[in-house]
Amino acid sequence: MVIVYVLLAALAVGLIGSAICVRVVQQFERGVVFRFGRVRPVVRGPGIALLMPFADRLQKVNMQIITMPVPAQDGITRDNVTVRVDAVVYFSVIDPVRAAVDVQDYVSAIGQVAQTSLRSIIGKSDLDDLLSNRERLNQGMELMIDSPALDWGVHIERVEIKDVALPETMKRSMSRQAEAERERRARIITADGELQASEKLGQAAEVMTEHPAALQLRLLQTVVEVAAEKNSTLVLPFPVELLRFLERSTPPESSTPADVHKPGIARNGSGSPSSAGSAQPQWGGLPAGCADPAWQP
Repeated sequence: MVIVYVLLAALAVGLIGSAICVRVVQQFERGVVFRFGRVRPVVRGPGIALLMPFADRLQKVNMQIITMPVPAQDGITRDNVTVRVDAVVYFSVIDPVRAAVDVQDYVSAIGQVAQTSLRSIIGKSDLDDLLSNRERLNQGMELMIDSPALDWGVHIERVEIKDVALPETMKRSMSRQAEAERERRARIITADGELQASEKLGQAAEVMTEHPAALQLRLLQTVVEVAAEKNSTLVLPFPVELLRFLERSTPPESSTPADVHKPGIARNGSGSPSSAGSAQPQWGGLPAGCADPAWQP
């Protein structure tokens, strides 16, 4: 009976020892072994990893790409505009030993570096760059995060700026600016169209000058276009040459009347001539001898 108890105890100890000594490493993980606190240079790959009981400790490191959103950061751009920007960082571990030894929590460390880098990017960029030139900003932010991350055995795969939140006043200002820009382009296009139309009209006028019948054909075409619509408009073509012919045929007016005043001769109310020298002098609309307005002739 005692032998059975001893065998059961040995079996139990063996099971506990095997449970302590055997570990399973997944395909996307790598195992870092610490023996009496010192890291072993050999990294355990996926599968079953055998450990020394009570001496080895296995730490698993995830080798998958980690997606970490960066909280929205408030900042002021280089052109003094307040914005709120958030981003997302993709990274993975390339050296599990350094990720397990050199940094306590590499995920939290990458998050803090990403936030500070995002604030730095906001302060160094203009608003137009944040809105339209994000590729260059993403590359700059990736380099800023990747520089300290390489010392931790982490590689930054990609950095993306997700959203740029603007104040309402800035949104209204930008909408007015865009509307003014569209109006300017519309005016330029209209003026360009008028310029091209004037050039074509000038060429058409030259052709009509060389071929007078073209004007008559254009007139008939206009009449056809007006008659095509169902309306009561009456079009009566009246040639300009007829007006010029009537103007030339009209006799000029006589510019010399029968009764012409001759110099030095004055005529009275009865029509008889009187000498200019014998004319009675006037004073204030009255004869010279009648200065009193109450005087009656």
